[in-house]
Amino acid sequence: MVTIKDIANRLGISTSTVSKGLNGASDISESLRQTVLDTAVELGYTTKQMRGKDRRKVCIFMENMNFETPEQFGYDIILGFRQSAFRENYDVTIFPITPDIQAAEKYDIFMLKHGFVGGFMVGFALMDDWMSQFSATSIPTALFDNYIRKNPLVASVGSDTSEGIDDAIVHLMGLGHRHIALINGSWRSCITEQRRQAYIDSMTAHNLPFDERTMPYGYYVADSAKDHIDRLLSMGITAILCGNDLLASGVIGECLKRGVKVPGELSVIGFDDIPLAARLDPPLTTVRQDRTELGRSGFYTLHSLINRIPISRTMLRPQLIVRKSTGPVREDAD
Repeated sequence: MVTIKDIANRLGISTSTVSKGLNGASDISESLRQTVLDTAVELGYTTKQMRGKDRRKVCIFMENMNFETPEQFGYDIILGFRQSAFRENYDVTIFPITPDIQAAEKYDIFMLKHGFVGGFMVGFALMDDWMSQFSATSIPTALFDNYIRKNPLVASVGSDTSEGIDDAIVHLMGLGHRHIALINGSWRSCITEQRRQAYIDSMTAHNLPFDERTMPYGYYVADSAKDHIDRLLSMGITAILCGNDLLASGVIGECLKRGVKVPGELSVIGFDDIPLAARLDPPLTTVRQDRTELGRSGFYTLHSLINRIPISRTMLRPQLIVRKSTGPVREDAD
């Protein structure tokens, strides 16, 4: 079991200072108190109060997303959510959800049976059984990268995809690129459709050519790149946006197999900025989502809904991170 001493050793401070941070003492700074709380959550520290029966319970449902290690997209989302929940005296359960579980029991019944006052849904697909139930649910529910209309108890949390995609395209235009493709994720995903529409809107706004062939659907895994790279290269595409960094890593890997230089012959941009992105060869230009802040926003959005504040959307600004996978358009490109 994690102790106050473990937290103190991690931070290099005294146990008395840790105790003050955990108990809200007024004679330490707010920034240090937050650091103590965040570290306590990261290490898995719990207090007697946290284990008490009077704590309100919320659940993070994880589907189609890895979250066990810091390398994985969902890890920081969960960490940020738990850090914020800790401060508000909520108990958080992480529940990997499957289509079979959703088919077996309705969402509201599941929540009531387990005593959860709210849920944060991460990685859900449009065709999931529970997605069709959220429009009428009476349970406060926050959806990551999904949106339900006209239910004041359901809100959306995510990054501004339109801004992120447009920043990426403007960056490529500045390097002389006009023939830009988007390799996207599964068509059964709300965020996939948002990124597709953002690409269409940005390409249209900047008078760049595109059609259905330049925005193929795939999957959010590296192996999906091999299904599209040859056709896009044959079309004269000089830059590829990818729906996430794993797809982008697959594009770079397929280019290496074919002797196509990145960025000399093809520029590549990802989305998310997971730790892998900076370690690729070349390091990946990508649109960063602050996943810890997304997790924190997920909790405070849910907390607001629980307190009957009818939030519709919480949208964070992404940030374009320029590395070495993008460069000037090749000289022979039209």
